[in-house]
Amino acid sequence: MIRFLSRRLAYMALTLLLVSLVSFVIIQAAPGDYAEIFAAQKAATGAIITLADIEAMRIELGLDQPWYVQYGRWLAGALHGDFGYSWAWRRPVGEVIAERMPLTLTIAFATLIFMYAVSIPVGIYSAVRRYSFGDYAFSIAGYLGLAIPNFLLALVLLYISQQYFHQSVGGLFSPGYENAAWSWAKVQDLLAHLIVPVVVLGTSGTAFLTRAMRAAVLDELNKMYVLSARASGLSPMQLLLRYPVRMALNPIASTLGWRLTYVISGAPIVGYVLALPDTGPLFLNALLNQDMLLAGALIFIFCALTIIGTFVSDLLLVLLDPRIRLE
Repeated sequence: MIRFLSRRLAYMALTLLLVSLVSFVIIQAAPGDYAEIFAAQKAATGAIITLADIEAMRIELGLDQPWYVQYGRWLAGALHGDFGYSWAWRRPVGEVIAERMPLTLTIAFATLIFMYAVSIPVGIYSAVRRYSFGDYAFSIAGYLGLAIPNFLLALVLLYISQQYFHQSVGGLFSPGYENAAWSWAKVQDLLAHLIVPVVVLGTSGTAFLTRAMRAAVLDELNKMYVLSARASGLSPMQLLLRYPVRMALNPIASTLGWRLTYVISGAPIVGYVLALPDTGPLFLNALLNQDMLLAGALIFIFCALTIIGTFVSDLLLVLLDPRIRLE
């Protein structure tokens, strides 16, 4: 167990290092830098900006140094929890992210719970009731869920809400609770506003997991050990839950890591459409403004969440299937 954990932690650290390096290089490869973007914004307001002013800003922000020097300085600070200073927000990166990360994690984990809570029972039902009306209905719904992009589904829900219910689903709070102190009423308002983002982000993943669960259960039901267990006198429900479902959960549990990646990667566009105050729009703005330290910190955190999700899925596989050993 200790050997397994040590090896996985070493792989996680190496992966985080490589991802941070690659993302830093990619962001640096874009033409221009923050100093030029800031100068263009000032010039648009009528201010007079000279080349000397732009160069002075580059020196002040450290943009005149080679990329590897900038990366080394950022990495040294990140190891101590200091992700640098956001040029666009004029605040420390840690403070900017800390304001939005709790809502991002709330949406992400609520979406994961929604996907697995819906897909597992529906997949089991579709496998047991194969070729029934319910199976066909869930199959059609699943194909539609896979085909419709997240942002398009968000736009459709926005239109339906405005057109037929005269209620906006944008944001995570009603206007009366947006700046109010936390209370039980504000928590209820947040949960009500979470429904649409969770459904939008989780529809495609739920459809995929439902099809995967159906196929896995069907594959297990056709194996010889199921016939032997049925002959031993087990009830259909005991037989289903004790053997086929347990074995079918293995490939589903292994998807936890990249399902979390899928949810986080789809959050920026959905966040823009639904006007969510999470890290999605923050990340897009950081890329557009070439705010490298903020964008790099967000990529670093997203990668860390993905690696942690993959690690948890490996542990779940060990718990679900005794044939799998940590060694």
